[in-house]
Amino acid sequence: MAAIERLTPAQQTRRLAVLAAAVFAVVVPIVQALGHLGLSQAEFAADGNQTLRVASYAFSIWSLLYLGILIYAGRQALPQTDESVLIGLMGWPSVVAFFGVGFWIVMAALNLKAASVIVIFASLLALLLPMLASARTIRATGAMARDRWFLIWPLAALAGWLTVAAPLNLITVATAFEALPAALSPTGWAVLAVVATTLVGIGVTWALRTLAYPLPIAWGLVGAFVAEQEVKPMLAFTALAAAFLVVVAGVIVTFGLRRGIERR
Repeated sequence: MAAIERLTPAQQTRRLAVLAAAVFAVVVPIVQALGHLGLSQAEFAADGNQTLRVASYAFSIWSLLYLGILIYAGRQALPQTDESVLIGLMGWPSVVAFFGVGFWIVMAALNLKAASVIVIFASLLALLLPMLASARTIRATGAMARDRWFLIWPLAALAGWLTVAAPLNLITVATAFEALPAALSPTGWAVLAVVATTLVGIGVTWALRTLAYPLPIAWGLVGAFVAEQEVKPMLAFTALAAAFLVVVAGVIVTFGLRRGIERR
C-alpha cells in the first residue's frame, strides 16, 4: 500500500481556504433567507426583469450546485486525498468563485446592482479561465477518475450555471437602470444574450468535453422558455432551440470526441 504524500504548508493552507470559501458560499444564503435580511433574490431580480426572465423553479439547481461545492471542498479536507494537478490548479480560483457566489447574495440583499454584476462575472471568469487553461488535463482525466467526479463535475456545473446567470444579471441591471443601448429593442438584446450564451456554452464544452458544463446552461435556457413563452414567444422559442442545441452539441462533443481521446 503506497504511503500518502504529506501536504506542504502552502497546500494545506489552500485546501483550508477552499473549505472556508465553500462553507461561506453555502451558509450565506441560508442566513440571509432565515433572517429575512435585505432583499430576497426574487425581489432583487424583479426590478429589471422585463427584458429577460427565467422561471423561478430553474433556480432550484442551486441545491445541486451547493452539494457539489461541499463535496469538492470536503474531499480536499480529507488528509488521505492526494494532491493532483487539477486540485492544485483549481484551488485558489475556486476560492475566488465560492466567495463570489456568497458575496453576490450580499450584494443582492443590499440592492447593489452594479456590484452584483461585477461579482458574478468575476466568479464566472475565476472558474472558466483556469479551466480553459487546463482543458488538456481535464480532457485527459479518466471517466472514472475521482477528479472527474469530485472536481471537474462540481466546478464545471457551477461555471455552466454562472454562464447563464451572469448575462441574465447584466441584462436585468441594465434594464433597471434604463441603460440598454437603443441599437436593439429589449427583446433583441435578450435574444442576443441567449445566442451569446449558447455560443460560449458550445465553445467551452468543445474545449472541456464534459457534460457537466452544458447541462446547467440548457436548464437555464429552458427556464427562460417557460417564463417567456406567453409574453415573448419568439424569445422563448429561441431559448428552447438554444437549449436543445447546447444539449445535442454537448452529448456529441463529450461522448464522441472523448472516446477518440481515450482510444489514443
